[in-house]
Amino acid sequence: MSSLLPFSGCTPTPLASYLKSLGIFRILSEQRPDTHPRAHWQGNTFVLTMTDDASTLVDFFLNHYQPTPVLAPWNGGSGFFPKDNSKALDAILSSTTPRFAAYRDTIAAARTALASLNLTEKPDSKEAKETLLLRCRNTFSETALEWLDAAYVLTDEGAKYPPLLGTGGNDGRLEFTNNFMQRLSEVFDLASHDATPAKTSADFLRNALFDTPVTGLADNPIGQFSPAASGGANASTGFDAKSAVNPWDFILAIEGAMLFASAAVKRLEGTAPGQLAYPFCVQAAGAGYGSAATADESDARCEIWMPLWPAPARLPEIKTLFSEGRAWVGRRLARNGLDFALAVASLGVDRGIAEFQRFAFYVRNGLAYFATPLQRLAVSRNTIVTDLIATCDPWLQRFFSKAKTDTAPGSIRRAARRLENAILAQATAAQTDNPGVTQELLIALGECERALATSEKWRADSYIPPIPPLPRAWVRAADTGTAEYRLAASLASLHLYAKNTFWPIRRHLEPVKLHHGENAWAAWDDSAINDVVASVNVPITDTLCAIMRRRLLLAKTGSHDTWPEFSKLSAWPADIAAFIEGLTDDDRLAELLWGLCLVDFSEDSNRTNMPAKPIGMERDITPPAFYAQLKLCFAARLPDSRVVPVAPAIFNLAASGEGARASTQALRRLHGSSIPVLHINIPLDGAASRRAAAALLFPLWDSQLAATCFPVAPALFEQTDANHSSPPPPPPPPDALR
Repeated sequence: MSSLLPFSGCTPTPLASYLKSLGIFRILSEQRPDTHPRAHWQGNTFVLTMTDDASTLVDFFLNHYQPTPVLAPWNGGSGFFPKDNSKALDAILSSTTPRFAAYRDTIAAARTALASLNLTEKPDSKEAKETLLLRCRNTFSETALEWLDAAYVLTDEGAKYPPLLGTGGNDGRLEFTNNFMQRLSEVFDLASHDATPAKTSADFLRNALFDTPVTGLADNPIGQFSPAASGGANASTGFDAKSAVNPWDFILAIEGAMLFASAAVKRLEGTAPGQLAYPFCVQAAGAGYGSAATADESDARCEIWMPLWPAPARLPEIKTLFSEGRAWVGRRLARNGLDFALAVASLGVDRGIAEFQRFAFYVRNGLAYFATPLQRLAVSRNTIVTDLIATCDPWLQRFFSKAKTDTAPGSIRRAARRLENAILAQATAAQTDNPGVTQELLIALGECERALATSEKWRADSYIPPIPPLPRAWVRAADTGTAEYRLAASLASLHLYAKNTFWPIRRHLEPVKLHHGENAWAAWDDSAINDVVASVNVPITDTLCAIMRRRLLLAKTGSHDTWPEFSKLSAWPADIAAFIEGLTDDDRLAELLWGLCLVDFSEDSNRTNMPAKPIGMERDITPPAFYAQLKLCFAARLPDSRVVPVAPAIFNLAASGEGARASTQALRRLHGSSIPVLHINIPLDGAASRRAAAALLFPLWDSQLAATCFPVAPALFEQTDANHSSPPPPPPPPDALR
């Protein structure tokens, strides 16, 4: 009867522990099929469903386990050449135990292959090495072919070496195969007839399988598989420490690595004669973890994403999983760690996988590679990834490919790095409803766009277009319920219709021409540079005032008597009051404006894609009366179709800090337009006046305008519930939005 057997010594990290889990499963499935083993992951623990209990399992590995012949006669230090340490190899060759028979036969075949090629030293040329690789493949036994498939693959362009086993079974000075044989000689007495287990072998094995306490771990190399066990600086309480390696950990890890058989494939989207395909392996992305640095990408060997599956599976199923280990982003294969994260979040991976553990092979401690565990990602459909990020995937691929070149400006590199981290954070978020993470992603996109807008020569040389208009659903997905977000969203939805042209706020931030709708696109438009008024590193109040001045000029040249604008979202009086009083985070507001201006607001209004309303007492707060006076002069629509001609002088006075004069001019204009306003001069000057002038750009729908201006013009407005927004003013003709 089968029962669950958890292996507390087998966890997803470090890589040696993950491979050890696969090694146990593979050996039992091939050498003890009568136990019917099935494997799965339960949290951080590897679990087998099988008929054996723990003691029977330990007895099998100690007395019946037959090691896979792991040899690399093409490597220096492999034990086959005069200067090599051949003690372990000779011990295996001279052993008489039946369970090492395949190993002895493979050693003999390797020596025959070397002799046939007259090699007494390791091959000194690529051609000689590849000839030996081919000879080994033709002469080694079927049992040894599993090792060869994992160690190298021969393609039309020569030998290729999968990253998990270095360059054909060695990593720098560490030769895996000789160390494998040395570890075998430590756990077995190879001089005995039946390879009796060494005195400490059982304790080491129980520690490797079940994490039982053990002493006497040896100072042996383990290479890239377990960085923490490799010793070195800061590895212990002192300045330095030796490695502490369980020999069974290394043996079982090498056995498990053989499930990752590589292959040479011809992909339909490629034109190369053949390229190495390795399960769940992609180029490194230096993002998504605390110590991330762009330099990691150039030095990294690759990334490998190890699958964790929750349902018990047999070895053939797991072999199929690894042999078909691919990840897709839309219709293209994942190329790097960022792509793989997007694939995980969009279910572009094999079904049945619950999580992935991300590892990267980074250079650490000089020239050695370490399999560094980076993060764990759950496989779940993230609608932000599938529905929103996917719409600009072609732009992302183009931007990242150019942003990481040596010619990219520093601002572009910083923006690209922030965007990578934001995308990985979004893909990592287990829940789709995580507006804080989504907002950081939207801000990162805005920063990239701002960097492009200020890097005119580089973007032209690199042929990088602007970010295309984003779906309206971004607005609700990134809503964190802050005043800054609601204000930025209202500004981003603001449009002016002048001179038969559609003027979204984005056209005042960067020189672009936009096409909205189903096939939305954006392109750089150098002829529109005069309409761009935003500058780098200036306060948001200055930016808003500059936009207001430009739109006043457009209104005048367009022969509009009243303020000719409309918006798909309204600002709220309480938020405007907070802005005027300096209670908002202006830097955050500027970042949000750049991100939200990328959204396509040409679609019909949809209340499900509107920011949430202010809550609590905030809804009853209104801006100061000074602002209300000025806003009546710059309102898109007043009750009873009343009209107030545009008067730029009123805004200019307020923007220059002369609030008292602006108030006087506003009262004159309103009385002259028969607006029943209370005649009260408000001497508000300085910074408060300038912020009130900047706030005139925030759009207000009818009910919000009534709540704001009722205190200064009670006869003009009937009591309107400001907690409910009314529809915006009628938009311009549809053709103007294209």
